Amino acid sequence: MLDVERGLSQEQRLMRQSCRTFVDESVTPFIRENWQQEWSMEPDGRLPREILEEADRIGIRTLGVPEEFGGVELDAETEAQTFAIIAEEVARGDSGLADKLSQIWKVSVLLRNIAPRHLQERWFPELVADPGFLLAHCLTEPRGASDRWLPYNVPEAAMQTRAERHGDQWVINGRKHFISNGYDASLYVVYATTRPGVGMLQGTSSFLVPRDTPGLTVTRCNETLGCRFMNNGEIVFEDCAVPADHLLAENDALSKAGVYFKPGKILQAAKNLGVGMAAFERTAAYVQEYVQGGKILIKHQAVALRLATMATKLAAVRALLHEAAREVDARGPDADALCNMAKVYASEEVFEVAKHAVELHGGSGMMLEQGIEKLFRDAAIFLHMDATADISKFKIVKSLFRDTAGTYAGVEA
Repeated sequence: MLDVERGLSQEQRLMRQSCRTFVDESVTPFIRENWQQEWSMEPDGRLPREILEEADRIGIRTLGVPEEFGGVELDAETEAQTFAIIAEEVARGDSGLADKLSQIWKVSVLLRNIAPRHLQERWFPELVADPGFLLAHCLTEPRGASDRWLPYNVPEAAMQTRAERHGDQWVINGRKHFISNGYDASLYVVYATTRPGVGMLQGTSSFLVPRDTPGLTVTRCNETLGCRFMNNGEIVFEDCAVPADHLLAENDALSKAGVYFKPGKILQAAKNLGVGMAAFERTAAYVQEYVQGGKILIKHQAVALRLATMATKLAAVRALLHEAAREVDARGPDADALCNMAKVYASEEVFEVAKHAVELHGGSGMMLEQGIEKLFRDAAIFLHMDATADISKFKIVKSLFRDTAGTYAGVEA
């Protein structure tokens, strides 16, 4: 495969190698030896705590947490690029684990930038002290998800979850679903309408809500097709009262969350790439060992063509991903467009790579114990994570053609 370390700093190379060793020695052996664990209907026991403890030991669990609280700060000029490197390597071992960790990274970036000092002092030390402490970001609701993020900003698109101020508390009522880490997070960032009748951008607030807050109920773990070592959950809020000082942003929470969204797209594309790299590496090894028709598979022209296609797709994804990450780090004008391009392109191309991997393994590709079909399932999930492909494409057009692009939802202006 092509040199994937081209252009990396010495520090990034060392972090990548540390992650790769962690994946090769701890994550991949567990996933391969315990493939049945993925299908356990007891989500608490799917991924052992020891994996998170090892991630903590090598310093990747608390990326983005300020160093003063015991976290691992990254160089601000290359933060998104480094996130991409780490996310790819972790996802090469397991996309579910990468999802678990990336939620911590993204929410930590958000809290570092917008949380009041007293909340950072209260919660960052707890996150750092407990390797099992997970974070979740609660946006999606049963009656609205990707379609809200164009945005067309009409009152009808507002959050169904509501929060009202009562004295020194905010009382939250509503439901969130399809929440990454939602089933087992210890701390949630929750978005709710606080000014009904106006657009989302003017009437949505965000709150920091601990798991043990009365009125917060985790109702289920969603049993997903792939990425099953991250426990996706549904949460109900019934007269859930949080202290007034746990307000993160009042009425303008969505605009302030922009600091979270762009790194999130980079992480999403990088996790895709990690799954694609795992599919390619394992397929490349297989076709150079398995004999059919009197010669190893790679010597068959049809196989060689597919392998070349897989490698080309992955190289293209990597190039676009790192261009987008550089633009995010530079706070450049094309960051929005490039982030969405990287996210949607990675999801579509890596799905094709995983499809080739399954087919090149023949019948073995369909066997659960081989683990190739797992990569195909994981790749399929990414088509629907962090906005659908179609919504992402609408956002790309709106970024490129601000004056003439359509609304694409709601009433056309």
